Order: sequence, then C-alpha cells, then structure tokens
Amino acid sequence: MIKKYLLERRSWILFFCLLQGLFLVIAYVDTSIHVSSILYIVFLSFVLFLLFLVMQYGREVSFYKRLNEWNPNVDIKMIGEGSTPLEQIVEKAIKQQVDTSKQDLNQLTIDVEQEKDELLTWIHEVKTPLTTMKLMIERMEDRALREQLMYEWLRIHLLLDQQLHKRRIASMENDLYIEQLDLEKLVIQEIQSLKSWCFQKGVGFEVELDVTEVLSDAKWLPFILRQILTNAVKYSKNSDIMVRSYEQHGRTVVEIQDEGRGIEARDIPRIFEKGFTSTRDHKDQNATGMGLYLTKKVAMPLKIHIHVQSEYGQGTLFQLTFPRKNDFIKITSM
Repeated sequence: MIKKYLLERRSWILFFCLLQGLFLVIAYVDTSIHVSSILYIVFLSFVLFLLFLVMQYGREVSFYKRLNEWNPNVDIKMIGEGSTPLEQIVEKAIKQQVDTSKQDLNQLTIDVEQEKDELLTWIHEVKTPLTTMKLMIERMEDRALREQLMYEWLRIHLLLDQQLHKRRIASMENDLYIEQLDLEKLVIQEIQSLKSWCFQKGVGFEVELDVTEVLSDAKWLPFILRQILTNAVKYSKNSDIMVRSYEQHGRTVVEIQDEGRGIEARDIPRIFEKGFTSTRDHKDQNATGMGLYLTKKVAMPLKIHIHVQSEYGQGTLFQLTFPRKNDFIKITSM
C-alpha cells in the first residue's frame, strides 16, 4: 500500500523536489544569498515534507485499505465512512452501485423462481396427456408400432422426469426424509417402467438382492436408480443387466452391471460432468450428458458414493455404496 500511495502522490513529490532544486539554483546564481542558509532551509523542508507524507498516509490510506480488503459478499458497512470530500464521493458511488446490484439480483431471483414454478407447473400439466397417450398406445393392435410408439413415449417421459428433478435439486436438502425403503420394490418398479424399451432392444434383467432394504429418501433414490438403469438399457442390446445388493463393512452396496458399449478409460473421470457425453462416440445424438451429472448431484446429499468400472466394448459396472446408519444423523440434521 505504501508503494501505491507514493505512486499516487508522485506529482506532489516531483513538484516539491523541483521547488527545492529551484531554490538551490537561485542561491548558486545569486551571490548575495548564502548557499549554506538555503541548504539548511531545503533540509528542514525535506524533513517537514516527509513528516507530512507520513501523516497523510495514515489518514488517507485507511479508507482505501478497507476498500481494498472489502469483500463484495460482505455488508458495505465494512468500508466505513469517508473522511474527505473525495472519499465520500467514492463511498456514495459504491453504495449506490451495491444497492442497484442488490435490487437487480433480487428481481432476477424472483424471475428465476417464477420461471421455475411455471416450468414445474407445465411439466405436471404435460404428464396428464402423456398418461392418456400411454393408455391409447397400449390399446393399439399393431404390436410393432405399439412398441415403437411406447419407446418414444418413454423417452419423452424420462426427459420430463429429468427436468422435474433438475429443478428440484436446488432445494433438495430441505426436502429430504430418510426412511427404511424396500429396495427390491424400487428396483422392480424401475425395471417395469423400462420394459417396452427392454423388449425392443432384447435386454433382460437378473436381480439378486441379498439386502432388500436401505435407508434413503423415497423421492430421490428412485431417480438415481432410474438414471443408471436407463443408461444401462440405452447402451445395451441383446444382453442381460445384473442388479445385485450385498453388505460390505457395515454398508449396503448396490451394483448395476451391463454388457453394453462400455466407457473409455479416459472418459470415466469425466462422465459426471455437466454436458459430457463421450470423446469417442460423437454420433450419439440422443445423449444429453445430464443424466449422470444429476445423479451425482443427488447422490452427494444422500451420502451415496458412486464408483464406476468399465471397459470399452465389454460393459459397465456402477456401484452405489450407501452410508452406515449412524451417518444419516448428519443428513437428518440438515
């Protein structure tokens, strides 16, 4: 800060030095003036000027120090009041800017929340004709056409469901309710919802659940299972998907293993990134890169650890490791 202050006042310092130099030149030219007297005056002037700079530094810099250390996320009062007219101008301008930014931010927050509510309402309204459409499709006699339409209906349903949960994630921690859930029921329910897609792709399921109950949230755990099962079916064909559960070191582990396309080793660290699809399969236009990203975001508040093993062309294994019972005290206290 001292260096900055000296640079700010360099015009003062330069003017003072030129003035003292002028005195010395006059004393040198005018023989009637004693040079020693002028040197004495110049010396005293330098001492007084240095004292003046030190005093001004302490008085002027304190305001700018607070301004430099001020965090925009902290109240503007931390800056304090300016003691000089120029400092007061700066203080007033900053406070006006902060007030304007707060108003804009509040209005933006209101607009975003309103848009979120409107979108959630729209999604719920769309679900009604979708349900009717499903019933109409199920009554169709042409089996091939029925399965094709059911597949397209399922894609729309899953995309809407993904958007619905995406909008709710921001307030997820305020909506958690940890309880004992029937894991077998949840898994079967999610598999049943994908049956038309499975028939079309020749995909089957093998379910071996040594642990049939888990502690988790009834709204968000199905979403995690749905995203992983959907990916498994999407990238599999004419093969079986294995779903198993067991207990390991006091924790429940759920595994979902497919024999599908698999994931490149270089892509595994990035599959949970927003919008990431693949560095190899660029022709996959149906991939949005949102499913696993949302899955990871949901799993974190639930303290579920997701581990992925895969070999390209051989299939993929997803491991969901649930926390111990005692760990849920942290979740329920949120």
